[in-house]
Amino acid sequence: MKKNGNLIAIVTMIFLFGMISFVTNLAAPIGVIWKQQPGIDGSNALGMMGNMMNFLAYLFMGIPAGKLITKIGYKKTALIAIGVGFIGVLIQFLSGIIGVGSAIAGLPANWFIYLLGAFVAGFSVCILNTVVNPMLNLLGGGGKKGNQLVQMGGTFNSLMGTITPMFVGALIGAVTKDTIITDVNPVMYIAMCVFLVTFIILAFVPIENPQSASESGDAESPWKYRHFVFGVIAIFLYVGVEVGIPGTLNFYLSDPDGGAGLDPSTAATIAGFVAGTYWFLMLVGRFVSSFISGAVSSRTQLSCVSAVATILVLAAMFVPASVGTSMPVFTGSGFGMVEVPLSALLLVLCGICTSVMWGTIFNLAVEGLGSATALASGAFMMMVVGGGILPLLQNAIADAASDYMVSYWVIVAAVLYILWYAVMGSKVKKA
Repeated sequence: MKKNGNLIAIVTMIFLFGMISFVTNLAAPIGVIWKQQPGIDGSNALGMMGNMMNFLAYLFMGIPAGKLITKIGYKKTALIAIGVGFIGVLIQFLSGIIGVGSAIAGLPANWFIYLLGAFVAGFSVCILNTVVNPMLNLLGGGGKKGNQLVQMGGTFNSLMGTITPMFVGALIGAVTKDTIITDVNPVMYIAMCVFLVTFIILAFVPIENPQSASESGDAESPWKYRHFVFGVIAIFLYVGVEVGIPGTLNFYLSDPDGGAGLDPSTAATIAGFVAGTYWFLMLVGRFVSSFISGAVSSRTQLSCVSAVATILVLAAMFVPASVGTSMPVFTGSGFGMVEVPLSALLLVLCGICTSVMWGTIFNLAVEGLGSATALASGAFMMMVVGGGILPLLQNAIADAASDYMVSYWVIVAAVLYILWYAVMGSKVKKA
């Protein structure tokens, strides 16, 4: 009976791992709709605000989420996270009903409701991120089996990251000023249904908390380690890079005036599938890395992928928009090869590079921390806020310059810092 209960709990946790990615990756494609609404009038920065609010929650909830686990345990914390996630998606759904047609400070009133929902959903995914990894490890009994379950969860997370922009893009089709948030209601229904079913299942599944190891109470501060401080900055920038590359690419390809040259009637659908391919390549990269990490050091992996990413992004920025290539995408009526700018393919290929950055940066940053590792993990969770700040900055630059590719200088600067961290900044030294 216990074995069956564990199996149900494992499947539930893997689904939650996917929901983290599903909820997070709703922001960019839904932002394509919001940026076309009266009052927002094509502003990329305002269109990216939902993504910003989602990641801003990490700044406030990163450390409290860890304390919540310590106080009430994994299962109750997970149930709270699921409940909060349901409420967050519900608020986003209500933004298509409440405040429609009215304005606050010249901006759509229901847009503010949507931002609130994105912020609440952000609390949920932050707590889930803090819970799911250790719970899967616990359910697997630790060791290789525990790590295997975590990798399975990560693979499903990447799969949902691949599907989400594709699904939303296929739903909304052509984006005009008449496109409204209710066009993606099927996505909201699915998300709320999954949260509700998961809550009910998890409530009846017995999950034991691990025995707390006795702590001396004199854990070191990680902030006196120079390589950790630089690593925190690297994580902040990495999450911004991971989200900013496909998020801004989605805006670029779906914008009829953005220079991509796609058919406006299918641009949003194609953009969603191109961005989804980026997340699919992240899945591939993680899968491959799981085989080579035993033989290739984190420093070597991070150095190589950050150098290649720099080259790919620079090439994407400077290749003429008129130079095209073919990619397999869903056009709205079926799958086929579609002509897209070569720059889009170059940016999509960065998914292989970003796939291994989180794990390698984390591994290098906590090296030699000992008792300070737990505190370091909380700091890393807070730095996920970079996934909101960098894309927002990137799209503000795109608005100011009227050029999406110019905004990728933000990505270049961030990736160059990560390259420096891999080569120099990750050497273990006290500050």
